[in-house]
Amino acid sequence: MPRTVPILKTRLFPTAAWWKPTVFITLLLATASCATHPKPSPPFSLREKISLDDDSRKIENALRKEYARWKGAKHKMGGTDQRGVDCSGFVRAIYGEVFHVNLPRTTKEQLRQGIPVSRPGLRAGDLVFFRPPGYPRHVGVYLGNNAFVHASKSQGVTISRIAPDFWGKYYWTARRVQSNH
Repeated sequence: MPRTVPILKTRLFPTAAWWKPTVFITLLLATASCATHPKPSPPFSLREKISLDDDSRKIENALRKEYARWKGAKHKMGGTDQRGVDCSGFVRAIYGEVFHVNLPRTTKEQLRQGIPVSRPGLRAGDLVFFRPPGYPRHVGVYLGNNAFVHASKSQGVTISRIAPDFWGKYYWTARRVQSNH
């Protein structure tokens, strides 16, 4: 004859009413988290907009202030933030923060923006392009007095000079992006 095992008649919980408050609290928490969505962040900071038509000194100061936030960020091909950024990603980010201008993502596309500027006619905020060895194109933002800010492959985000020893040799062209009025 098969042997039967006795069934224990103990309750898991002392009363059957335990599930009502538990279900209520669970549903309350679930719907509360769904009901409040974080507001999407604005595409650019809420800082004062600097116009590309402003005085060169004001533009340079704003660019240097933004550079201080990025200084030393490492170079990363395809990167777009302070954990790693390439030259066009950095230029796009700094233009967005300082001028509230949305530049294209790649150097090739940035090269098509604005109007051409001669080297002697450079002003703070102009995009400066280079053809250094090992790169098809490189871009930075002109600060004034032959200085420009960029994301260097070897130094990360830095300020360099357009001097004859390196960047001056590989200088290619410059563009002045028009303000969005």
